[in-house]
Amino acid sequence: MYSETGHYIHGEWVRSGPVFDSENPSDLDDPIGRFHAARTEEVEAATEAARQAFHAWSFSALETRQEILDRIGQALCASADELGLLVAREEGKTVAEARGEVFRAGQFFRYYAAEALRPTGELVPSVRPGVQVEVTREPVGVVGIITPWNFPVAVAAWKVAPALAYGNCVILKPSEKTPAAACALAEIIARSDLPDGVFGMLNGDGAGAGQALCSSPGIDAVSFTGSVATGREIARVATERMVKVQLEMGSKNALVVLRDADLDLAVQCAINGAYFGTGQKCTASSRLVVERAVCEPFVEKFTEAARQLRVGHALEPETQIGPVIDRQQLDKNLEYLEIGRAEGATLAFGGECPERPTRGYFMQPALFTGGNNDMRLNREEVFGPIACVLEADDYEHALAIANDTEYGLTAGIITRSLARAAHFKRHAEAGCVMVNLPTAGTDYHVPFGGRKSSSFGPREQGQYAKEFYTVCKTAYVNA
Repeated sequence: MYSETGHYIHGEWVRSGPVFDSENPSDLDDPIGRFHAARTEEVEAATEAARQAFHAWSFSALETRQEILDRIGQALCASADELGLLVAREEGKTVAEARGEVFRAGQFFRYYAAEALRPTGELVPSVRPGVQVEVTREPVGVVGIITPWNFPVAVAAWKVAPALAYGNCVILKPSEKTPAAACALAEIIARSDLPDGVFGMLNGDGAGAGQALCSSPGIDAVSFTGSVATGREIARVATERMVKVQLEMGSKNALVVLRDADLDLAVQCAINGAYFGTGQKCTASSRLVVERAVCEPFVEKFTEAARQLRVGHALEPETQIGPVIDRQQLDKNLEYLEIGRAEGATLAFGGECPERPTRGYFMQPALFTGGNNDMRLNREEVFGPIACVLEADDYEHALAIANDTEYGLTAGIITRSLARAAHFKRHAEAGCVMVNLPTAGTDYHVPFGGRKSSSFGPREQGQYAKEFYTVCKTAYVNA
């Protein structure tokens, strides 16, 4: 158990600010620990430390950055078992998923360790004789990073690692729902020989620590993953201050199943995308758009597979679906079950809150049928293990349903037709498109992000991360 853990500022752990608790959603009688919430004074101290450290770090040797980032990455990979247990306890995802998240976080750091040795630039002739033009990239400055609770280690890693690799200083504000996982990550970073002030971490909620961080005059850029409402407020504040902003927000992803699909594969992909991680993923497929010709056998196979899923304590090896994150989310999920029924959809399976040996926020995954795309159930992001089957007349109708949403993060299609797959890849209004794969699951070396209300600003991950974490400089030289 963490006992009153605070913030990481200028190379030291600081206990200050009001105290809040972190609970275990699998067992409410097994608390995770107590943590301090940052106030304006802690935010100011962290930003001042980062600004003092920025000059030296931004001009640090490339090999220095590479070695430090690789050291962090190796430590994360080596701690996947131990830290994975903590993530499973605090967030509620299964141990296997949690260990995979920590290992993937290590891969992010190791990838950007290599990227630190690949600075890019251009040397081009000017249109004026005798003049050369140099185009280079420089770090943007001090970056405020605000991360969600559903991937407390991985999302932090895919933001912090590129920021450091490109010479920025970082202040991480994790979700108040998973502070222990973030503290464990900060402890690993603290042991990496990173200069004091280059990395800082502040605990607390969005209305307090998050707002203070975004409003701080010491912050040059803000990267955020979370809700659309919060993202819009951050964009407003950032625009007023004229700082760079990168937002990854909501989703309402569709998985299209065509009549020629391998239905066993379709069910496997749908179960994975809709329910794994307790449906608490921005890439989850909550809308299952199925051609009418195969809708009945698909639903039959899907419900049969869903009934086999084991809902339980995140640390139990047989558990496949852990608890939802907290009471607030569970109540929201149950409310959407009532909304779906009231709108005329049929609850074909699940939705119960099963009793388990421990007190926790357990919920049986739910499937609705007989719905339409105008229902709130299919317009609003639930962020829970709830999916709805939407019948489509044909491929063109399925594509139209998939695109009929304010969001555009991921979209998937299950088909044997290369022509349909190629058309879907081009015409799906989403940042990530999956063919014969679950909508959830992306790689770290390629860009990640969406369209419409799902994303705003440059892409994350891969080499595209430099678009946010660096600024271009054009220099003219009279040779």
